[in-house]
Amino acid sequence: MLYPTYMRRSDPFALMRSMLRDADRFTPSFAARPAFPAVNVWQSDEAVAITAELPGVDPADIDIHVKDDVLTISGERKAPELPENARWHRNERGYGKFSRAVRLPFAASDDKVEARMTDGVLRIVVGRPEEDKPKKIAIKAA
Repeated sequence: MLYPTYMRRSDPFALMRSMLRDADRFTPSFAARPAFPAVNVWQSDEAVAITAELPGVDPADIDIHVKDDVLTISGERKAPELPENARWHRNERGYGKFSRAVRLPFAASDDKVEARMTDGVLRIVVGRPEEDKPKKIAIKAA
């Protein structure tokens, strides 16, 4: 691309905007997409809770695995079928296989994991093992 050096003096940033437009054309579209699914993670003394936004995903198409201290959510969001002779005017939602891994602050086992899907939001609660829970130390009087 050839960029003229004689730009109008009233707009000193015109050349920069022109170069950024050209760079955007050659940047892959997947680079601008955020990670899917979006997750929130928080913990208490008893458990870690993870929520994942999965609109349009059937719970049967989701797999949840725990190995050591990593919880993995994977699955597939299927594209809707278009009627014959229909075409997309705008297609911003991503479709296909996905996978997200979340590192837990402790090693977890499968029997301490509960998952529930409500209104497109997957909520996973991972219970902390008894030996890993914080213990209160009693202070003895002298």
